Amino acid sequence: MPYRRFFSTCLALAALTFSAAAQRLSALGEKPDWTRLEAFQETITREEFARLLDTIYAPGGAARGMVEVAEDEAVIKTMLTPVAEFRLRFAKDAASAKPVQRAWRSAAELPAAPADKPLTGLRIALDPGHLGGAWAKMEERFLQVGESRPVVEGEMTLRVAKLIVPKLRELGAEVTSVRDALEPTTPLRPEALRATARAELAIQGVETPRENYDGPNDPGRAQTVQAESELLFYRNAEIRQRAALVNDKLQPDIIVCLHFNAEAWGDPMRPEFVPRNHLHVIVHGCYSAGELRYDDQRYEMLVKLLNRSYAEELAASESVATALATATKLPPYAYTTGNAIRTGVSGFVWARNLLANRLYQAPVVFLEPYVMNSEPVWERVQAGDYDGEFPIAGEPRRSLYREYADAVVAGLRDYYAPLRAEKK
Repeated sequence: MPYRRFFSTCLALAALTFSAAAQRLSALGEKPDWTRLEAFQETITREEFARLLDTIYAPGGAARGMVEVAEDEAVIKTMLTPVAEFRLRFAKDAASAKPVQRAWRSAAELPAAPADKPLTGLRIALDPGHLGGAWAKMEERFLQVGESRPVVEGEMTLRVAKLIVPKLRELGAEVTSVRDALEPTTPLRPEALRATARAELAIQGVETPRENYDGPNDPGRAQTVQAESELLFYRNAEIRQRAALVNDKLQPDIIVCLHFNAEAWGDPMRPEFVPRNHLHVIVHGCYSAGELRYDDQRYEMLVKLLNRSYAEELAASESVATALATATKLPPYAYTTGNAIRTGVSGFVWARNLLANRLYQAPVVFLEPYVMNSEPVWERVQAGDYDGEFPIAGEPRRSLYREYADAVVAGLRDYYAPLRAEKK
């Protein structure tokens, strides 16, 4: 959807008083234009399509009944009521497959680059996760011990992004940031989403919700119109606005989503520390059968599958994960739920269906290092940003932010440099 139309579309969606699920769309989701998949006719073989569908995007037969793989084509449900279909023709073999038309370029498609500037001409978009500032407590990415320096993820990711930008530019990259301030990119605010929030709560079985919650520790908070409208604002409308900016305006070759991880911490003003500190990186995939019953998610999955972003996401993610693991000495995180599958060989990379890595059409490296409510990370946040090393728990440590930023830069350099080396 063109970036300039996003605001008016969101306002229209916010005014809806009927269920998004009745339209087979996710909350604030846009009705798919299935004709856009015509551009992918005969660009992929049956074998490659089935491999990506069955092992990465819809493992365990999650797409059964929604996407049927025949000998010469895939038959895709575009609507369930009334039933409508899109037929994607396969290429006869890899040699005859038509080229994929897309805005982003893989490392293999980029021209050679000098050794001292291996990222020359590479378009990179940085997405510092969350918001921070006045929105930090609303989005529940805030914790504080007494009068100590608060831990605010949206501010921490922005700090890391601002350290990364000049380093990537020194290597020749064309770098943009999805946000540069502690403010939303979406013009929508929670108040404008209350009607949609009521509809979403009704889908969840909450027919007569309370309008507002009574503080952050209200046990019924999640079932109030206020909380649901806030969730729609910062976790949905905000990400959709960023996606519109990325896809329609920035059009990068790769997007790096910067996050810090966390585990349940209880009261944000009296948080519980956890003994675990770990690292993982997410690529797109692992849809559930329930997710694929939404028309928009089924369409968005197919765009990612057909534009071949997975191979690039995985290769770049493995490189950045390796650099982060070397710098941080953190072990890999392991999901114990069914919403993610491990992929790659490093042990750090998982495929998962997130709104950001689904909507961003270029390859996405989605980073989740450090556990913010582990005591070592909390102590490093208290130390702030600094040059050199500083004793943390009796051990000299670099600034948390510089360690993170330098590892991201090193991982991207290590991925692109050998593939773009000038031949002598």
